[in-house]
Amino acid sequence: MSKILMNDKNPRKGRKKFWGTAAAIVVCCMALLYVAVTKSGKWLVVDDEFEHATWAVILDGQSANLERNDFVADLLSQGKVDSVLILGRRVYRDRSNVDFYAEDFMRLGKFDPATVFVVRHDSPSTLGEACTIIPWLKKHRADTVLIVTAAPATRRAKRIFRTLSGESPVILTADIAYNRQYIADAWLFNREFRKSWLREWLAYINSFIDLAGATPFSDEDSTYFSKIRSLADEAKDNPVIDLVELQKMPEVKSEPRVEPQDTVKVDSAKASATAPVAPASDSVQRN
Repeated sequence: MSKILMNDKNPRKGRKKFWGTAAAIVVCCMALLYVAVTKSGKWLVVDDEFEHATWAVILDGQSANLERNDFVADLLSQGKVDSVLILGRRVYRDRSNVDFYAEDFMRLGKFDPATVFVVRHDSPSTLGEACTIIPWLKKHRADTVLIVTAAPATRRAKRIFRTLSGESPVILTADIAYNRQYIADAWLFNREFRKSWLREWLAYINSFIDLAGATPFSDEDSTYFSKIRSLADEAKDNPVIDLVELQKMPEVKSEPRVEPQDTVKVDSAKASATAPVAPASDSVQRN
């Protein structure tokens, strides 16, 4: 009888041990998953510390608040960047996003138009933007380039630009800290943040396929040189007329123009008026 009871206790102890071990494994897996998911949001963001960069590149894709313009304008006013490249896709027949971006950027401070360059393109991807400007930057001997894009896209953008630029120029990225678009610590609790997290992870994985076998560009690889111009050059070709100032200018009164035919008539009238008039004689002769 005692042997039967002992045999019943052994399976019970075994089952308890099994379920306890399984529960511990599940808890550990959930904890590791939470840590991995939380860290994965931060891992996407690369915020490089720097003191000075020769160029700041604003990639297309800003929100309606133009938060990237604000970030770079602050750096330019502080002297942390020397020149700015603003990129924008064509949205209408002859209008581009960069037209609106550049107009807003120049309102943020008294910047030299010769240091602000616009890049009009039709590429929908960061890879296409990199192919457009990297050869141009190499041609202009850019030393350090700061890539300004959305926070979760910084790691992917940095990898693309570093792969295609090679050793020069040095590529940096920064977290613009635009909390309406993405928060690395709390992306799991917001629908839009979750969409950004998933989209950027898929895009980052896809970048390995896009860059497979890619080699760095040289300064002779681009055909877009004519499309990258400073705002100063743009103003020379397309001067802006200030209608308000034009209305304030004093009016210049001009004498009425006299046609040649009228001039002849006036001259003949003057001649007849100055000619001597003979005294009138009586029609009836006196005897």
